[in-house]
Amino acid sequence: MKLFLILGAINAFLAVALGAFGAHGLEGKIPEKYIKIWQTGVTYQMFHAGGLFVIAFLIDKLTNVGLLTTAGWLFLIGIILFSGSLYVLSITQISVLGAITPLGGLSFLAGWILLGYVAVRYL
Repeated sequence: MKLFLILGAINAFLAVALGAFGAHGLEGKIPEKYIKIWQTGVTYQMFHAGGLFVIAFLIDKLTNVGLLTTAGWLFLIGIILFSGSLYVLSITQISVLGAITPLGGLSFLAGWILLGYVAVRYL
């Protein structure tokens, strides 16, 4: 539980900090198209930071359900691959980096499927 609470807090903090940086530090420095891409990364990072909190609380409630841990790691991998690739894409404007983003999206989807399965099976 503690690990996913910490990871959720770190990612929520980073989402706020990166959102502010994108709004104030990048404005006028990169094209608007890339500001929007940056904002998408921030939005998905924050949603999945919340998902990490949900997983932490469920791990506390449902001990011995390893699928929750797997879902948490999938969310973290998704944040790194999805949001991270969008941040790098925005700064570098190297479009081939966008090929990494769907892998993060698949990680998010797999994590949500596992979380839904746990809810149906164990709650």
